[in-house]
Amino acid sequence: MVRSIESKVKDKPQTASPTIALVAGEASGDLLAGLLLDGINQQWPQVQAMGIGGTQMNARGFKAWWPSEKLAVFGYVDALLHYREIAGIRKQLKTRLIDQSPDVFIGVDAPDFNLDLEADLRTRGIKTVHFVCPSIWAWRAKRVEKLKKSCDHVLCIYPFEPALLAQHGIAATFVGHPLASVIPLQTDKIKARQKLGLPIDNRIVAVLPGSRLAEIKHLAPRYFKAVAIMDVAYGAMKYIVPTLPQFIPLLQQIAKDCGVEHLVQIISGQSHLALEACDVTLITSGTATLEAALYKRPMVIAYALNGLSYQIMKRKKLQPWVGLPNILSQKFVVPELLQDAATPEALASATLAWFDAPEKVADLERQFTALHHQLSRNTSELAAHAIAQVIQA
Repeated sequence: MVRSIESKVKDKPQTASPTIALVAGEASGDLLAGLLLDGINQQWPQVQAMGIGGTQMNARGFKAWWPSEKLAVFGYVDALLHYREIAGIRKQLKTRLIDQSPDVFIGVDAPDFNLDLEADLRTRGIKTVHFVCPSIWAWRAKRVEKLKKSCDHVLCIYPFEPALLAQHGIAATFVGHPLASVIPLQTDKIKARQKLGLPIDNRIVAVLPGSRLAEIKHLAPRYFKAVAIMDVAYGAMKYIVPTLPQFIPLLQQIAKDCGVEHLVQIISGQSHLALEACDVTLITSGTATLEAALYKRPMVIAYALNGLSYQIMKRKKLQPWVGLPNILSQKFVVPELLQDAATPEALASATLAWFDAPEKVADLERQFTALHHQLSRNTSELAAHAIAQVIQA
């Protein structure tokens, strides 16, 4: 599939400086789009890229009309609370894009925002690409029809997705997962600890409460109460908490309220370094769990949100897992504690259990290494080739 794309692109004249519009929501989308822009910039050094994005995209010459944080909502209830603002942004963005008519529009994840926008743009003759296939194999299978209506092409990050989409007449390319190329197969735990000023010999837990405000409000208190429980069992343990800069004051206050402000080291960004440095991570379900798997770290996955949102999502779930490492492995390789089950006591117990199971940790590392090889491709280059084919079609 990749070879055919490359040959077709080479046989056609290249657009010297296309105009490409992108929309990425929240931190994970900004990271993925930033890596995508690496390939786009290499393919077209004079490209003009604009739309909705964050710091990673801006660093690559992207012109953000709105920041990606505007689209960072958590669950159905949070989406409803911000619906008017988000709908207003989409309306303004659609008008602007129709007026400027870019060579291609690329929606990066954020399917609730992007798919409807892509469908509208496509009816106006603007070519559309969606980067990251919605998890139709995990939940909301009916979304495949919307995907078919909205996209000229889908860039898939998991190898089984193109064949699944082909069954529905949707053109797609497996481009690998960008993070599998960014995160090295072999990591250096000691060097990472030195960079973060952490002790070399202590047990270290990375606590990742999420990248959205609602996630932090729902989960950080539980995580920090779990830290208090773990401290009683293992007083020499250290806890590193990477987060976005805007959430540092909130997390500091939550840590103080839970009585663990002297135990947790809250840092700005550096989540990858924290995962590389830790022994185990207590982590919120999402892209970060795949990052932890690529760092070959044992983890405890937690997830909790507004009760109504959880019930709606639960009814639409097609598989017994919510964490990406478990979904990709098709079994529970790491524990998941969801909603009411995510108590501080349960979180602490599941996290500490990894320290007493070295053989299980070694087996997990082997499984995650195999997963890393499976997902690793030259994503930036392959995605740029696929986008070029769409533009020239």
